[in-house]
Amino acid sequence: MRQFNEFLVQEWFIQPGTDIFKQKVLDPKIDYYIIGFIMSKCDDCDMHGVDKGLKDVQRTYSHVQKIQAGTTYGFRTAGGRDNVAWNRENASGNPSISQLVSCYMVGLQKHKVAKGETPTSARAIGPDNLLQLYNFNHQPENWDNTKLSAANWCGGNMRHLLQAVYLVAFTCLLRIDEVLKIQVHDLHFYDDELDSTACMSVTLPFHKTNPYGKIPPFILRELPEHMVHLCPVRALAEWVSASNILYGYLFRRMDKRDRLITMEVFLELFRNNLWDLGIAPYAYGMHSFCHGGCQWLSVDLHWSLHQICEWGGWSTEFSHLTIVKYLISWNNNPMLQ
Repeated sequence: MRQFNEFLVQEWFIQPGTDIFKQKVLDPKIDYYIIGFIMSKCDDCDMHGVDKGLKDVQRTYSHVQKIQAGTTYGFRTAGGRDNVAWNRENASGNPSISQLVSCYMVGLQKHKVAKGETPTSARAIGPDNLLQLYNFNHQPENWDNTKLSAANWCGGNMRHLLQAVYLVAFTCLLRIDEVLKIQVHDLHFYDDELDSTACMSVTLPFHKTNPYGKIPPFILRELPEHMVHLCPVRALAEWVSASNILYGYLFRRMDKRDRLITMEVFLELFRNNLWDLGIAPYAYGMHSFCHGGCQWLSVDLHWSLHQICEWGGWSTEFSHLTIVKYLISWNNNPMLQ
């Protein structure tokens, strides 16, 4: 926190001796200076676009995450600002949790990976995390909420949407961008002819392992009541009912233009939801649900590697090593010994 204050003094943003974290009123552009501070430590150029010399060794993306965690903690503890997304219009919330900062970090991570930095595998979202998210999002003041406030960063419809995306990605081992491209005509709800269990088929328009179409549908059955927090059939049915979306993209922005939610926007929403639970979100990313679903199928449901690969659309000859990374990643408790 001290280093950030020193950086702001150097940029003539605050006066010497001022602690930005304790200020009751903040400049709406403070999140821009958080990015500038990260750039001064971890990027190829500074916030003014001045390139750094080759001898100026840049910190890793892990250090970027630590900086954001530190500023978030500082504004929360010293400034009394909750873990609520920053709102530039009224300068409210926590400036370290802003869409601007999140988008910059996503871009910086891609840049560092392109330059050869070894990417850190996203931490898995497991059944326990999904139970916490389900319970919090389904509280009446959240699930039925129609108004935004400082303590509630989104309405009830958005929580319906998030629950549906979480569970489709988790159970079908999908990347978030694959889920967000699903359209209404890709879904088919029906009842099992033998036992009348509610079922659903999801046919992806795009899959990384099969980008040219003709993708076999995922057939999903309604899970038992004790697994309601993991049931994509219920979650999708609730979202379709709440949103009244009849055609086009299933997971779209809340406007009249029928635009799908981008991965950057979803990542911000997901991380805000983790903050609701008091979970620092920086280790989690777009692959967290696919990662966790893979572990869930292996450890809890005792699926074989062959079954998991077949379900996820990966090679059953185990030439696709993603599954190995997901099951034994150092970033989680090892699943396979």
